[in-house]
Amino acid sequence: MKTSTLAFLLSRSRPLSLLGLAALLAACSSTPLPPWPGTPDASAGTAPKARPGVVVPPPLGTPARPPAIFPPKPTPSTPEGVTITPIGAALPDATSLPFGAAVAARFPDPAVRYHTPGLEQGRSSYTSNAELAQWLRELQSQPSGTGTRLVLEQIGHAQSGSPLLGLIATRAAGTDPASLQASGHPTVLLIGQQHGDEPAGSEALLAMARELAPGGLLEPLLDKINVILVPRANPDGAEAGQRNTASGVDMNRDHLLLTTPEAQALAQLVRNYRPLAVLDAHEYTVGGRFLEKFHALPRYDALLQYATTPNVPDFVTKAAREWYYPPMVDALNSQGLSSDWYYTTSTDLQDMRLSMGGIRPDTGRNVNGLKNAVSMLVETRGIGIGRTHLQRRVHTQVTALTSALRSTAERAKSLEQVRSFVARDVSAQACRGQVVIDAAPTRSERELLMIDPKTGADRSLRLPWDSALQLQATKSRPRPCGYWLSADAGSAVERLRLLGLQVLQVAENGSVLAETFSATESQSAPREDVRGTVEGSAAIVRVEVAPHRAAIDVPAGSYYVPLSQPWANLAVAALEPDTQSSYFANHLLPSLADSARIMAPPALVFEED
Repeated sequence: MKTSTLAFLLSRSRPLSLLGLAALLAACSSTPLPPWPGTPDASAGTAPKARPGVVVPPPLGTPARPPAIFPPKPTPSTPEGVTITPIGAALPDATSLPFGAAVAARFPDPAVRYHTPGLEQGRSSYTSNAELAQWLRELQSQPSGTGTRLVLEQIGHAQSGSPLLGLIATRAAGTDPASLQASGHPTVLLIGQQHGDEPAGSEALLAMARELAPGGLLEPLLDKINVILVPRANPDGAEAGQRNTASGVDMNRDHLLLTTPEAQALAQLVRNYRPLAVLDAHEYTVGGRFLEKFHALPRYDALLQYATTPNVPDFVTKAAREWYYPPMVDALNSQGLSSDWYYTTSTDLQDMRLSMGGIRPDTGRNVNGLKNAVSMLVETRGIGIGRTHLQRRVHTQVTALTSALRSTAERAKSLEQVRSFVARDVSAQACRGQVVIDAAPTRSERELLMIDPKTGADRSLRLPWDSALQLQATKSRPRPCGYWLSADAGSAVERLRLLGLQVLQVAENGSVLAETFSATESQSAPREDVRGTVEGSAAIVRVEVAPHRAAIDVPAGSYYVPLSQPWANLAVAALEPDTQSSYFANHLLPSLADSARIMAPPALVFEED
């Protein structure tokens, strides 16, 4: 390979525009986000008004719409040579539900009915993988006189070989990443059914795909945004009606390690298209350990949470909290749907604590936040109740996800300003200040409304509460300029590049000022989240380390991961060894000696890309 003869030096320069001037004040956590044009106070969290010429449709399912807005659609005929296998659990017998008629009465069907293959009356299973593929192919083939393009892409494959399908909806000149970038419009990614036993998200995204097609209610939004839908991220899990992938891995804990082809496909999609917002549709357990511990049931139609992991840029968090969360809650309320922050509880029946969603950098929600995207989780009440209240669950997902599309369209310019600022700011932090290595949620108590499973009445419980909205740093270090990886770190390098990080290969022997680590304590331990042991994960190396700063030799063929890049905080999550999500802890780096923290801008020669 040819080599570059220029030393790699950190650049701290950046243009001084109005936004750049605002960036100089960004160290203050109270600095407001760039204001929405025409909005007096962007920090107030109120939904902005659409500008003249911007057509923003009402939320899907608004009762005032014509009742035939979702007319029944004939079930697609089976293509020749394709066998459609029904998937999903049949409607459970009433005696198997964790509640009775009084609870059920609190969740009536919505005023509108959605139609997908899996939502037809009399159906006992959900949309099959083959039906899903045909539904999307038929949408792709619809003629358009408006410039709308719907293109179906195979973004990867599941472990069984089943295709992972993504539908791109845009008015750009093409559907490749360069065309969407050239359109000047932000891209939103919607993901459904990472967990195979959570079908409402998948059915909702099929309904939304139809409304993004020519003539659909959501099509006008394509004047301002591009949308990519991945209705079913875990086809094998859906086929089996199980949470995990075919190999038993919880793919929503695999977005940093990328051990499954399903997680790799989503990572590659995000790397290529760089969505500004990512929405992840899930469902939560209705009975189970909630009933066993608290003798009560969760009462909310939707539980919501944005990215909450160390080192998510402050402005990304502010955008999620102020520009997406309040309009989403308002949209749900307008449809008579209840919501709260996401929470769960551990499998330990003696542990009465409630916890918000995890703060580890391993879920799609948190990893995409580290990619500087507004990243939000939408969970509906569905696990353990089969097809009960399915129309309402789908309506909840459609309402919440449509709100996110509207927020992006209405604030597109301001959101792009935020992303531009954050990309420069994260890049400029290399070699400067501190970086959080590990953190803990804030422990408190909270009064929470739940439902009595017999009477259907509200019950107020005061319970221990772990809030992920305010994280407490438990371990910090000086932020390095980058990370050195040995020539034996090929598996780690492959994953980092899939995540979208630049990794440079050293062309000539050199030396750098570095910080290396030696283990002071090491043991094998389970990998855990707030629920307990992460399903399908191998034991990790839990290590405590002592740092040693010195000049080290850097041989040709080894690697350098600079932190002067927009997604640098992903490298921190992967390469600080003493966290349970790190590549060392999870055996992607063979030993502590295979990485080092580079503490001064390195004068090294790299292979050309």
